[in-house]
Amino acid sequence: MTLKHLPFYLGLALALAACSKKTTQELRPDPIDPVVVPPVVYSITEDFENTPAKGAYASAVVKMPTGSWTLDDALVGNLTADLKNGLKSLRLRTGKITMNFDVSGMTMLYIKHGKYGTDAASTWKLMLSTDGGATFNQLGTDISETNSTLKLDSFAVTSTGKVRFQIQKEGTTRINIDDITFKGKGDPGIVVSTPDPDPVDPDGSPASTPRGVTAGTDAQPATGDNSNLLFGNPSGANSVSVDNFLIDQSYYVQSYSSSRGTPNWVSWHLDASNITGATDRLDNFAGFTGLPQGAFVVQSNTYSGSGFDRGHNVPSADRTSSTNANSATFLMSNMIPQAPQNNQQTWNGLEGYLRTKVLEGNEVYIIMGSYGMGGTGSKGNASTIAGGKVTVPSNIWKIAVIIPAGNDDINRVSASTRVIAINTPNVNTIETDWKKYRVSVRSIEAATGYNLLSGLPVSLQDIIETKTDAAN
Repeated sequence: MTLKHLPFYLGLALALAACSKKTTQELRPDPIDPVVVPPVVYSITEDFENTPAKGAYASAVVKMPTGSWTLDDALVGNLTADLKNGLKSLRLRTGKITMNFDVSGMTMLYIKHGKYGTDAASTWKLMLSTDGGATFNQLGTDISETNSTLKLDSFAVTSTGKVRFQIQKEGTTRINIDDITFKGKGDPGIVVSTPDPDPVDPDGSPASTPRGVTAGTDAQPATGDNSNLLFGNPSGANSVSVDNFLIDQSYYVQSYSSSRGTPNWVSWHLDASNITGATDRLDNFAGFTGLPQGAFVVQSNTYSGSGFDRGHNVPSADRTSSTNANSATFLMSNMIPQAPQNNQQTWNGLEGYLRTKVLEGNEVYIIMGSYGMGGTGSKGNASTIAGGKVTVPSNIWKIAVIIPAGNDDINRVSASTRVIAINTPNVNTIETDWKKYRVSVRSIEAATGYNLLSGLPVSLQDIIETKTDAAN
């Protein structure tokens, strides 16, 4: 290379260097922008379909799928007159419904609402708390309740923190509340679960300690008005026969079959004092210590994994006057293996209906029983459970004598007294409406061999026991 050629080679070197630099820059990846993940949008609805039964207006804390709620002068409605999307809604009188949990990130709240039955118009307020329920302030203006069908209203939520709500009712007329929907962004801070209306202990759980009944001052009288056996002993139960064993549980009377491991029948009286107490459902299932010697004691976990509910004869909600009363209903001697849909829908509907009749100014005498062998639960057909020690009944029946609240009850029953009798198959495909299973008392007597309502004159029995209830 000569000096003459130097400028050429210097230019070529510089050009190659520039080209190399450019190529390196082009191959280097561009900086990665951070990925922006938008917050998850949630929509959670409390539809009250999986809410445990609450048939009384007395204030109580109820665990629902979304969390714990306090229903004060409110109940879970499932009657024809209740406006509802599905089988249940809340019925609110002069009181309030309060969330006992917070929801985060909310932007909107939706509520369906309307008048109960033929009740007159009224008003209610939606209240908001941002301090965990310590104080509530009204959100929006008063809502005038004039709707005869469910109406959907929406409420904007501007608070960015945790919130909870309360619905306050004004006036003495009733309204229905259904499908409360929480919508927002991010983590709402709640986990929706489905409670079992009649919980069964998990497989393998230890049995609870068997117990007896502690009778308080609210126990039913042994004889006379309001006594549990006022209308007679249907099977002539006594303290000798192990399969027709008479047990006075203070809050109800029953005939127990040791060979079946279930009651033959249970009889009790129901008035307003029994269902307007403040006792919560205890769920303290346990065996009963007072069975005949040598009888198999059904334990709290005996039904586990069977596909059948621990079906109450005397419902928990019929005895809320004290812990003693409610605890008595959770003895396993008060239970039968009941198909879940039969227990949670059909029978739950009838039980709530009878409590409504009481709150309308009546008292009710009830006898419930079961017979036969073989039912269909959530896991299919079964004749027995617990290794053959507990019989699954084929049929479940109930009789209810409804009279206005008063005295001298047995002598106030007349040919026009309303008597409801139903007989249902113990199957999971049963229809929800209990009214479809109404029969005469005589037909139940024919199926069981019992002498029902034997405390009444025979001439009166011949009238009221041969009729089938047809009232709404």
